[in-house]
Amino acid sequence: MSRIGKQPIPVPEKVSVTLDGLSVTVKGPKGELTRILPEGVSISQVDNNIVVAPTSSKRKSRERHGLCRSLVANMLEGVSKGYTRNLEIVGVGSRAQVKGKTLVVSAGYSHPVEVVPPSGITFSVANNTNVTVAGADKELVGNEAAKIRAIRPPEPYKGKGIKYEGERILRKAGKSGKK
Repeated sequence: MSRIGKQPIPVPEKVSVTLDGLSVTVKGPKGELTRILPEGVSISQVDNNIVVAPTSSKRKSRERHGLCRSLVANMLEGVSKGYTRNLEIVGVGSRAQVKGKTLVVSAGYSHPVEVVPPSGITFSVANNTNVTVAGADKELVGNEAAKIRAIRPPEPYKGKGIKYEGERILRKAGKSGKK
């Protein structure tokens, strides 16, 4: 049995949870999230806790037990606190700015790259080089941050490009001349 899946999920204050079979809807101050859980698990609300349990002892059911518990816990944390992912732009002339809701990135191409956020995601820029992706859905925040990083991934020689905050870029030595 999953060690993570066994743990009950406490429901924070100001958050309401609606269970309809395998459909989970969570509403809170940061927004509303809905997810349909896969077959093989059952979900119930006991007092102020959410409990996820496998429906059978089959392998698929046991595999999905911990996953579903983590998904629901991330939904609850997302609507109560929210998630953020920070990116840093490194390189001369590379910068970002927000126009309306759209993020415009100048990363060394002949044209600026525009990134339109999906609903529930917001972009903010500090010092033209620090981009913050924020939202209630952890998966969506991570995907949008990965899309922005993919515009110009960091290169190993000088470290230029867009990287996650705190990401360590493995550096390579350049060419060595003849002796």
